[in-house]
Amino acid sequence: MNPKIIIDLNKFTDNLDYIGKKMKAKGLTLTHITKVYAADPKIVKAADENKYVDYLGDARIENIKNYPQVSKPKILIRIPMHSEIEDVIRYADISFNSEISTIRFLNNEAKRQKKIHKVVLMVDLGDLREGYFDVKELHKAVAEIVTMTNIQLFGLAVNLTCFGGVIPDKGILQKLVDYKNSIESSYGLSLSMISGGNSSSLYLLDKDGIPEGINNLRLGEAIVIGKETAFGQFYDEMHHDVFTLSAELVEIKEKPSVPVGNIGMDAFGQKPVFVDKGQMLRGIVAIGRQDIDHLGLVPIDKRIEIVGASSDHLILDLTKCKKDYKVGDSVRFYMNYSALLRAFTSKYVNRTYIQQQYNMRNFFYKKGDRPIVLCHH
Repeated sequence: MNPKIIIDLNKFTDNLDYIGKKMKAKGLTLTHITKVYAADPKIVKAADENKYVDYLGDARIENIKNYPQVSKPKILIRIPMHSEIEDVIRYADISFNSEISTIRFLNNEAKRQKKIHKVVLMVDLGDLREGYFDVKELHKAVAEIVTMTNIQLFGLAVNLTCFGGVIPDKGILQKLVDYKNSIESSYGLSLSMISGGNSSSLYLLDKDGIPEGINNLRLGEAIVIGKETAFGQFYDEMHHDVFTLSAELVEIKEKPSVPVGNIGMDAFGQKPVFVDKGQMLRGIVAIGRQDIDHLGLVPIDKRIEIVGASSDHLILDLTKCKKDYKVGDSVRFYMNYSALLRAFTSKYVNRTYIQQQYNMRNFFYKKGDRPIVLCHH
């Protein structure tokens, strides 16, 4: 039933294989982040069965809680709330942290549940999202953690580009390695994970730009969209249509391209601006801004133009289409990260799965074939 996300599990696995091989060749472990597809159990299962995936991670403990039975360690990558500590210990093997008060609660709850919980400390190297910015504060936290009975300091991690847009480079990541070396020598530790960022760090693989000592990357968008996110470059060797969106036409009528009457604010408090294109064959598909980020959609039929969206309707310009669309027909779209994230989160968008064989000789994109969508990290 429309609207629906069409999920090609074979293409998803191909993308994991391609990136996984590149990472293993550089001695890196792969944490696959499952949040963009809301930890859909069938997709999580495919990731868990992939030989190149070392860890599964998500920002929501609710998603990790609903994972199917998996063999890979589970990481909560968003800093835990105090109110979810019990579930973090129960369902996650590792959590990313930057507040010692939270780690104290984790230690107490791990003791209650008779578990050893692993923590990775976030270090802020300039993007100004989460993490220890002051080195003295970082060492102070480590000094306390090593005294805890039910917490194991598992490693260090950095996040870049997601908030401040800071692009990772070899110099920035070397700072993380320096912190690792300082902590190991000061406290007699051996840290298992030094995670050098997300899909925006991926471009450094081809430049030998990841310093020795970084041994992990956390990848979501690169796997599901097929591109690195520092500069938004697509990989020709990867699928860019693992996920597509199908929505159904509920109206097709010829109407003016500019509303008739005085124009005020729309349903979202903004005053819209229209270009007069004369009469237009306008189509409406039954999906809207409650379900998707319409700015992150690209019609697969290149002659369709998106006019705009309300809460429940996506308005299309069908004037130039060669196909004679009818009410009841489906229109398909490529999605960027933002549109994909929202579509999977909406309970009104259904899911269907493809697991068919295809000819790998037709795998590669020709120049100009890939969807052009806005870059969201």
